[in-house]
Amino acid sequence: MAHQFRKHDTHDQARALLPEIRQWLDQLQQLRQKLAAQDQRIGQILKNGDMGGPTINDWIRMLAQTKGVLEQFRRREIQVKDLDRGLIDFPALIGGREVFLCWEQDEEDIEFWHELDTGYAGRERL
Repeated sequence: MAHQFRKHDTHDQARALLPEIRQWLDQLQQLRQKLAAQDQRIGQILKNGDMGGPTINDWIRMLAQTKGVLEQFRRREIQVKDLDRGLIDFPALIGGREVFLCWEQDEEDIEFWHELDTGYAGRERL
C-alpha cells in the first residue's frame, strides 16, 4: 500500500524534535503578533497616501521570517494544524498503518495519535 507521506517519525524522533518545535511555534506566534500590528500601521499609512518604505520593508522581512520557520515544518512533513493552540501532527507508522502522532503545545510529551482522516477528535492514547 502506498503511503501519503515520504517521511515518518518514530515516537522517539518526534519527541526529540519537541524543543525545536516549541521554539518554532513561539517564533511563529510572535511574528503573527508583529505582522498584525504592522498590518494596522500599513493600513494607516496607505490611508494617508504615504507608501511607508521602512514599514513595508519590516513587514516583508517578517513575512520572510515566517516563511522560513514554516519551511522547517514543511521539510520534515510535520503539519501545523492550529497555530493558536500549537497543534502539530507528525506522520508516523503504527502497526504498518500510516497515522499521525498528535501533540499540542501545552502537552509535556507526545501521548496521542489519530488516523489520517479523523483529526483531533479521533485522538487515542499511545
